[in-house]
Amino acid sequence: MSRRIWALNLILLALALAAAWQLRLRWQQGRLQEAKVLRPTGAAPQPLPLEPLPTPEPPRAAAFKDVALKMLFAEDRNPEVVIEEEPKKPMPPFPQAYGIMSLGGPPVVILSEKPGQAGRGYSAGDKIGEFTIAAVGEDEVVFSWEGQTFRKKLEELKAKAPETQAAAPAPTAAAAEPARPNVESVSAVQEKGPGEPVTGELRSCVPGDTSPPGTVRDGYRKVVTRTPFGSACHWEPVK
Repeated sequence: MSRRIWALNLILLALALAAAWQLRLRWQQGRLQEAKVLRPTGAAPQPLPLEPLPTPEPPRAAAFKDVALKMLFAEDRNPEVVIEEEPKKPMPPFPQAYGIMSLGGPPVVILSEKPGQAGRGYSAGDKIGEFTIAAVGEDEVVFSWEGQTFRKKLEELKAKAPETQAAAPAPTAAAAEPARPNVESVSAVQEKGPGEPVTGELRSCVPGDTSPPGTVRDGYRKVVTRTPFGSACHWEPVK
């Protein structure tokens, strides 16, 4: 009986040793496989080059049209902005000219801002109404208004002669008497005299003054000179 037990124990011991030996072999094989896997086999792979990202397009206003049309907080929801232009300023009428004088200095033009007003002398750089006189020539005046330049001949600025009235009917026998002098018209002519100062001691002539040259009034003598462009009239002090 004891021999069988000993034999069984020996067999079990041999099986245990064989199992331990197989376990050791498996462990060694596992270590070798692990070392083989973890050991580097060649050069490290190079990273792939990165391509630059495409540049995004700038935003366009047309792409936001739907946003403007469908905006909940806009009262009109209209993307079109209406710009109202200011009405252009109407151009005033040009002054009325009576003549140009040149007495050894810069030329002086006799102007009145409105018809019927007394004329006075203006030189380059002076203002009359809304116009600025840019230059005065021999027979023309250059005006400046709102950044624009206008060149006007003296004939264009002179007062237009009134249209001739229809021929009067033939006088009747009752009207054949000689005409009497109009006292009112004579007094009106006598009342006209020197106008506004021009340059220095000279004064302009009042429009409609029909007094003859050489008339002396208020210490001034009327002088009328003939020029290629018409008559030039002024009053000078009597010395």
